[in-house]
Amino acid sequence: MLSIQEALGGNSYPGRGILIGRNEEGNGTYVVYFIMGRSENSRNRIFSKTEDGIRTEAFDPSKMVDPSLIIYHPVRSYDGELVVTNGDQTDTIRDSLAEGKCFRHALMTREFEPDEPNYTPRISGIVHKDGSIALSILKSADGDPACCCRYFYEYDHPKAGMGYLIHTYQGDGNPLPSFKGEPTVVSVAGGIKEYTEAVWQALNEDNKVSIYGLALGDDGTCEDLIINKHE
Repeated sequence: MLSIQEALGGNSYPGRGILIGRNEEGNGTYVVYFIMGRSENSRNRIFSKTEDGIRTEAFDPSKMVDPSLIIYHPVRSYDGELVVTNGDQTDTIRDSLAEGKCFRHALMTREFEPDEPNYTPRISGIVHKDGSIALSILKSADGDPACCCRYFYEYDHPKAGMGYLIHTYQGDGNPLPSFKGEPTVVSVAGGIKEYTEAVWQALNEDNKVSIYGLALGDDGTCEDLIINKHE
């Protein structure tokens, strides 16, 4: 199990990332989502709250070039389920739940992003009503867009003080190399604001853009925090 600094501190460009885990007390679930950017268009974003989660918005609308892959709802809730993703598949999963279907069913209809030559993976997570969690990554077969590889990781009883981190890229590059292997096991410590700030500090200063942290208590309480580089 790595500290969040060990997991992210040496990586200049993990891209977008999802972390889901249990707090130290074992009575709540933490969800953290972050975005990074190399281009002016990607960096020109902030997180804002919505009725059922958060969305990305342009910090300066006059500088927005192409919103297709960078404006979406990263976090949405539905009927006690919490969905977090790095793209518009959040809505695909939410709509699937509303139809009585599941996380996996929704993602079988999607694939990686069409941003040749990177073919950025779609990463997704869900916190179920019973506290179990799942993560997924949809990515090309080593850069070959003819094949979409779909991976699902399900955790029935996450341990207290332990989280699972998945992000889009192994690191910087051209093209950007997709994340490989199982989600990274990381330690979870402190309150949600303290922990979110720790993840934020571990991210590369030049490339980080925004981060969102959410604590879901087993008793129904919730606490969250948004940090935007532009604010």
